[in-house]
Amino acid sequence: MTEAHEPNEIDGPHEGPIKTPKQLILAVLYAFVVPIFGIILLVMFVTADKRPAAGSDALEPKAIAERIHPVGMVVVKDAGDLSAMKTGEQVFAAQCTACHTAGALGAPKFGDAEAWAPRIKTGYEALLHSALAGKNQMPPQGGGDFSDYEIGRAVVYMADKAGAKFPEPSAPTAAASSAAPAVAAAASSAAPPPVAGAGTAVAAAPAAVAAVAGPAVGGQPPTLYAQICSACHAAGVAGAPKFADKAAWAPRVAQGVDALTASAIKGKGAMPPKGGSSASEAEIKTVVAYMVNAAK
Repeated sequence: MTEAHEPNEIDGPHEGPIKTPKQLILAVLYAFVVPIFGIILLVMFVTADKRPAAGSDALEPKAIAERIHPVGMVVVKDAGDLSAMKTGEQVFAAQCTACHTAGALGAPKFGDAEAWAPRIKTGYEALLHSALAGKNQMPPQGGGDFSDYEIGRAVVYMADKAGAKFPEPSAPTAAASSAAPAVAAAASSAAPPPVAGAGTAVAAAPAAVAAVAGPAVGGQPPTLYAQICSACHAAGVAGAPKFADKAAWAPRVAQGVDALTASAIKGKGAMPPKGGSSASEAEIKTVVAYMVNAAK
């Protein structure tokens, strides 16, 4: 015969804590809604010090304008206003220090006379050309948006701190004014003399002058030449034919302005495309014609 098994607590029915719909609703509230309110209160507590206090001027027009101020802005510089130009030290602190202070990416360390010595020997013009056109891992103008004159100041500042004795670069206005007479002479020499009774010849003279002088805005040969081309052509750096050197320019003049313009646009030898500038092809041709006329 089998023994009767008495029921005990283990074999009894199992019941959960939620027995009614009301208890289920409360459980849902406690499990989801309450933690959400807790998170909101925690966030408000953490950010309490950043919220404007009652009675502050956080909603004043001036305060609002400061908060929505653009991250960047356009700054227009007058090339003739030297007070608006940055000094070499300021350009170095804003742009060059990123690599030259620690000697990163092979850049000569600031103040390291031994590292700068072979570079100083190449001269200011060569250093300026490298800074403007870029060299190795350094982008043109160090990747900044300073003018060529300001970059020249930074080059002098860094080189002099390493033992060089470079003078302060000439102001842009001085370079442009000194080149202006040469342009006028080139324009007058290129223009054919007017012939009485020949209307076409008289009309051709102003056209020839305009072709050499270039556009009135942003493309005048003195400005573009002084800012870009003079870095090498003024002193004959890196194999560039020296400005107005007839012997050096003779074989090049024989090629014609169009061929020389194509070389300048594509780059040749140590000269990068367009001399490292963003000038248009028409502006490049104008400058080429300017230098060709000066060497005739």
